[in-house]
Formats: sequence, C-alpha cells, structure tokens
Amino acid sequence: MKKKHRMRDRLFINGPTMKLLFSILFILLLSACQTIPPQSHETIEVSENALDESAVSADVIKEEEGLTNLVEEEVNKEEKPVLVKDYDNLWLKLAEGFDFKVPENSRVAKQRDYYLNHPMYLKKVSKRAEPFLWLIIEQIEAKKLPLELALLPVVESTFDPFAYSHAGASGLWQFMPVSGIRFGLHQDWWYDGRRDVYASTGAALKYMQVLHRYLGDDWLYAFAAYNSGEGRVKRSIAKNKRRNKPVDYWSLDLPKETENYVPKLLALIDILRNHEKYGVELPYIPNQQVLTYVDVESQIDLAYAAELAGLTIAEIQLLNPAFNHWATSPDGPHKLLLPSVVADQFSEKLAKVSKNKRIRWDRYIVQSGDSLSVIAQKNQTTTSVLKQINDLNGSFIKVGQALLIPIASKSQQQYLYTQAKRFEREESKYSKGNKKVVYKVVEGDTLWDISRRYKVTSKQIAKWNHFQTKNTLRLGQELTIWKEVNTVKSDATTRRVTYYVRSGDSLNAIAHKFNVSTADLVRWNNLQKAKYIKPGQKIKVYVDVRKSRT
Repeated sequence: MKKKHRMRDRLFINGPTMKLLFSILFILLLSACQTIPPQSHETIEVSENALDESAVSADVIKEEEGLTNLVEEEVNKEEKPVLVKDYDNLWLKLAEGFDFKVPENSRVAKQRDYYLNHPMYLKKVSKRAEPFLWLIIEQIEAKKLPLELALLPVVESTFDPFAYSHAGASGLWQFMPVSGIRFGLHQDWWYDGRRDVYASTGAALKYMQVLHRYLGDDWLYAFAAYNSGEGRVKRSIAKNKRRNKPVDYWSLDLPKETENYVPKLLALIDILRNHEKYGVELPYIPNQQVLTYVDVESQIDLAYAAELAGLTIAEIQLLNPAFNHWATSPDGPHKLLLPSVVADQFSEKLAKVSKNKRIRWDRYIVQSGDSLSVIAQKNQTTTSVLKQINDLNGSFIKVGQALLIPIASKSQQQYLYTQAKRFEREESKYSKGNKKVVYKVVEGDTLWDISRRYKVTSKQIAKWNHFQTKNTLRLGQELTIWKEVNTVKSDATTRRVTYYVRSGDSLNAIAHKFNVSTADLVRWNNLQKAKYIKPGQKIKVYVDVRKSRT
C-alpha cells in the first residue's frame, strides 16, 4: 500500500489505550461545533467581538485530558523518535522558532489583551490542534517557510476542520471555493478538499508563497492578502504611493476585518514567544507524528475503513472531514488520515481485500414513479434507513436525485432493519408536532441544564432515552430530545451563520446561496408575519458544511 507521506515517527500503543485515546479525541473534536467567525478571502463585515463568540466555550478543559498525555505515556522507550532540537512540546518549538518582529502598537496590544484576558482560549485551540499540528509544521519546514504560518489556522478557524463562514469559506485554512480550485483542492458531491487537513495545508502554504512573492516578499502584506485578497492589498499600496503616504502594512487602508486579522496573528506570536513574561503556561502537544496519510488506491466505504482500522465511524469521519458522504469518491482522492499506530496494520488488512469488495453502498438515481418505500423494498432496507443515510428530513424525492443505498450482509441487513423499525416506532410515537434533536453530552452537563436549554423536563429526556433521572451522564453520550419544530439539530457538521441582508436580496436568493429551503429561513427567523426583509437585517442560517454550495 502506498503512502503519500513517509512516516518518520512511529508510536506503539496498546489496544485499550488506543480506543480510549480516540474516544477522547472524538469528544473533543465534537465539542468544537460552534459559530465560526467569518474569515474569507473577500471583504466581509463582521463585528469586533466575532472572535469572542467563537474562541471560548463554557466547558472546562482539564490538563490531563486529550491526546497528548496518552501518547506520551505509551511511547515505546526504545522506539521513541529523535526530537528536533530536543523539543518535546510543539508549542515550545514554535515559540522559540519564530523570527517575525512584533511591533508594540495599539492594534497588537488590543488583540494581545484579549488573549491574555481569556486564558482558556489557547488551551481550547490546542486541544483541537493536537492531532494535526505536527503534520502542519512538517509541511512548513519541508518548504522552508516561517513557523509563524502554523498559527494561521488559529486565526482562521480556531483549528476547527469543519469551520464554515457565511461567505462560503471552509476548513482549517478557510478556503473559498474558487481559491480552493485554484490551488488544486477538488470539490464535488463526495469530497471537499478544503476540509482535507493534509491537502488543504499544502494548498494554503503554496498560496502564501504566491502571495509573498507577488507582494514584494513582505509577509505582513501576504497575511493581509490571504484574508482580503491580493488585489485589494495591491490597490491599497498603489493608492498610498500616489498620495506620497507610507506603504507599510500599518499605513494601508484595508477592510476592518483585515486590519484586525494581522494584529491577531502577531499578538499570538508575541504571547507564545514571551509566554514566561506574560505568565502564560504553554499547552502541551508532543513533538511526534500521531497521524499518517494513507492512499487506499480505490473507493472505500468509510465504515469498512473504520472497521479495518479499529476505529468508530465517527472517529474516522472526524479525522477525515473532507468526505461529504459515507465513502471516498469513485474518482478519488482515496487518501485517509489515520492514526500512525494502526496505519501499517490497516494497510496489511486492506491489501487482502479486493477493490470491488471495499464498497458496501451503491448510488441510485431516482426514476419516474419511484418513492422511498419502493426503493427501500427493492433493496431490502427501510425508508428510515434511507432517510438517515441521505440526510432526508421527509419522504419527498425527485427524479434524477442521487440516493445512497446500503449493501450489506444478511446479518447487517437484519440489524439495519431492526434498528430502523425501532426508530420508526419511536418517531411515530413522539414526532407529531415535534422534531428530533440528537444532543451529545459535554463536560459539565447535567440533565437539568440540558432540559432547561431545550425547554423540556428532565423526566422527559430520561423517558425518551430509556434511563432514570438519577443516572449519571457520560461524556459523548447521545441524548434524543423531542422538541418543537423550530428546534435545529446541532452536530459536528452544522454551523449557525449570521447573514446580513444586502440590497437586492430575497429569501429565495439567500436560501439558494446556502442550499437550504426558504421555509427553513422563515422558521429559523420567525418571519411568518414579515412580508419583507431589508438591507442590514440579520438572518440566522443553519448550514450543513457538507452540503454548502461550491
């Protein structure tokens, strides 16, 4: 089995620890679901507190949690990699490897004060960065670029691989669709390369190199251009030259977001470099490769890949957020990001499986006269399973629509059928006038808190989930909650976006832009009695990043 990247470091962890490691990783990544500050390569008006809303969550992060300590404790002593410059903490390696000069001015000081006044921010971002930071630094060093570039995902997406802005930017590096294509990030029904952590990192670094050369080898210009576009920065420089004004970044007339963007990055550099001076304890991420990019060389069912790797489906999807559905694309790419500790074992198992047996799903195109029940019956499944697989809220389908159909063994078919029937009974019992919400328990949650949030009772939640109110909730536990139809499901791929109505906008146009229905816009914003929308009005949109238009 070919691998795009040669593994330079190898970790050995026993099975139980591996499962615990990725269970925790799953919880931590899942907790990242939140509104993302719109960072795109277009001019976007955002509020000054956009960072405040996305940066800090109420949940408390314990030092002993996460990937880092588990990896450190279980490294085989004899096989422990040789660490570059003896750095065992990636954050320390970055802090002592920065070269940029950080000016002392009010714009940098404002952003630095924010970070220092929110000490949990860096720790929360670090938890999200744990699996990916080593791979990012590795690519930066291979291209001999400044280590400061490793902080761009902090400013762009708070290291959330599912990050999505109202302008359509997506992924850790917040690529716009056109920019993604420009730098080789393929986007189709199956796959969005902007959310491929490894591929998008390579594209972002290439983009930064282009911007750096185009704008006279000035990194501050390049950072500003990454946020608002090279044309805008170039025009601002030319404007200042015509008026005999200074042309350094600090003197340019740029959008407010861009004027804050570079100071945010520089403030982070200053804090990390002078962490002792500011009394900041650096989070710990071991300087070791924990993920490996593996080329499976054919389309593969992600559930089957998870089975071969010893992971859950949720875990493999969270490590590979670029895949929009349940399999890699028939036409590629077929590369998976997997834990290094299982990569070789996974490759050995996969090599024994013929390519035509790696897919257990079929793609069916709806024909005239079809209905969900007819399709389900023909394929020995149920309408509930088809709805779950294809993210359908109802039974409406249209001619030409693509549906995923499960192909499984008899025992798997029976399991799916039994599960679907149980879901059908539950839904028929509670769904009248209500909508099902799946809530995942995070640290600090109590049944009472969750009941208050959804305006139901603790007894109702316990009844819906078949346990007693005195039972202790578990981190990551999924709770089914039946709420009024205006409740919106929150999961790892759904983002709430605040859109400001522009002149000429209509509800239909906004719905089309975000690939949602006009009825949903009306429901989410309580617009039933409103005849018109007006410029400047705020519209809430709940976007599934896998379905966003490209």
